[in-house]
Parts: sequence; structure tokens; C-alpha cells
Amino acid sequence: MRTVKLRQAIIPIFLLTFPLAAHGCATAAVQEATIPAPVTGTPSASAVPSPALTPGSPTPQAPQCETLPGTLGRDSLESTNPAQEFIFYLPPCYFEHQGTRFPVVYLLHGQTYTDEQWVRIGAVAAADRLITSGGAEPFMMVFPDDRYWNAVAGPGFGDRLLSLIPHIDATYRTLADREHRSLGGLSRGAGWAARLGFTHADMFGSIGLHSPAIFKQDGPYLRTWIATIQEGERPRLWLDIGDWDTELGDGSKLTEYLADIGYPHEFHMYSGDHSENYWAQHVEEYLLWYAEGWTASANESRPELEGAGAG
Repeated sequence: MRTVKLRQAIIPIFLLTFPLAAHGCATAAVQEATIPAPVTGTPSASAVPSPALTPGSPTPQAPQCETLPGTLGRDSLESTNPAQEFIFYLPPCYFEHQGTRFPVVYLLHGQTYTDEQWVRIGAVAAADRLITSGGAEPFMMVFPDDRYWNAVAGPGFGDRLLSLIPHIDATYRTLADREHRSLGGLSRGAGWAARLGFTHADMFGSIGLHSPAIFKQDGPYLRTWIATIQEGERPRLWLDIGDWDTELGDGSKLTEYLADIGYPHEFHMYSGDHSENYWAQHVEEYLLWYAEGWTASANESRPELEGAGAG
């Protein structure tokens, strides 16, 4: 089995009428993400993390796992060109409950940023709070890196992400079906979520568009992508945007179009702009919405693993 680096998580439209280019995300005074020193090893019961875990520390007993934070790690898929790097979040009790699989949400960062953006705005801390408090069933998160957005490799991110999904399902204990797989993004990341979510509706049960900035070249096709999704195959859809966001006009046009064709969705216009401070204020609400989409299935018995497989 390949070696990965495990790190403890202790840190805390678009164009419907006129062309619109995806742009950079505004800089905000959000606390810089701190990813602690790694604990090396494959994901296994012997690598259970704790808030004070360092090499040689005692391993916490299984009954304590429900109150511990999840595990944050970094890995990469080397078969793509370039290698697709990503950060992953494993929920509390992932290592102890070896026969359990978990829902997963892929969260894409904005332009000029990296895979650490969602960590920095508080997604890991929010997931820990929701799971340990019982506000949400345990779930996984994957933060793919798109640092090549302004380089030659940039256009290949969509293909790399689609290649990453089966790798995640094979490597980690996910519930590898559409109903338990979600996709969301911030700004330009929401542009990717719209493109991939609407053109691969069979892969994602929920799509979250947070302050979306849709790619200019996608504008002429957006309505067609949405209209071709059969009513019974439509992913759950969330769209939010700040009342001072420069994308507000196009976001409003999208929600009007969705209402016109009878596509159920949530649209929220909050107070705020296109910044990390805005997203940090709502990140827990985002995660709770994704988790609600898994609730019905999560209340059923979890599939047990058959033989050797994901770690």
C-alpha cells in the first residue's frame, strides 16, 4: 500500500446573457491555515490521531474517538500530468470503525489560492463541531489543488478531478455512489463545480455554488447543460452570494432561470462581498447543507467492507 502523510486536524452565473470571465478571489483577513507536522503511515487503526499526538505518544482508546477531532492529510494522484495534489479530511472514528464507509464532499478553492483555502476559512473546524456534536453524520472532505489555474496545466484540472474520484473511492472508505458524493466550490471553484456538476450529474448528488464565477466559455452552454438533466436525475443545488458581490447580477439570473424550469434549489443572498471573510461566516452552514443531503441514507445501515480494500 502506498504511503501517505497524515496530519492532525487541530486548526480550529454566470453567464446566462452576457459573457463573464472567472476572476480572482478578494483577499481577506482570515487566519492562515496551520497544518501540523505529519504522522507517517497508511490510513489504518494503528495511526489513530489525537489533538496531542506526536510520534511515540500513546494511542487513544476507541471509546474516545467520538469526541476527538478528525484527521487531516495530504496526498497526490501521481498518474495524472501534473500529479493531482489534494488534502483529505477523515472524520472522527474513521480508524476505529474499520467496517464503515462515509459520504464525501469535494470542495474546490478559488482563483489564486490552493487546496488549503477551505481549511483556512474553517471547514475542518466546522466539520469537527458538526460531527462530534451529533449535528451531522460523519463524512469525509477532499480539497483538490488547482494551483495551475494560470499555467499550461490549468485547463486539465477538470479531467484530473474526474480521475481523482475513483482513486479516492479505492483508497479511502467512501460510500462510492452518487447519493453520497457532493461537489462544491468557492468563486472560480464554483465555476468548476457548475461545469463538472451539470455535465456529470450522474456522479454528484449535490452541487454547492458559493459566490460562483462561471467561466466565460461556459456561458453559452450553461442553460443547455441544466436543461438536459432529467428531472429525476437533478442534483440537489445550493447557490449563495453576497449582496455586495460583483457576481450578484448573474447569480440572480441563474436562480430565476432555475425557478422558470422548475429546478428545486436553495438561493441565499447574504450580506457580504466576494471574500474569504464572507465564506468563513457561512462555511458551517455549507457543510450542514451537504450533510443534510446524506441524512436519509446515513440513517440506514452502513455497507460493510468485503475483504481487503480501502484503508
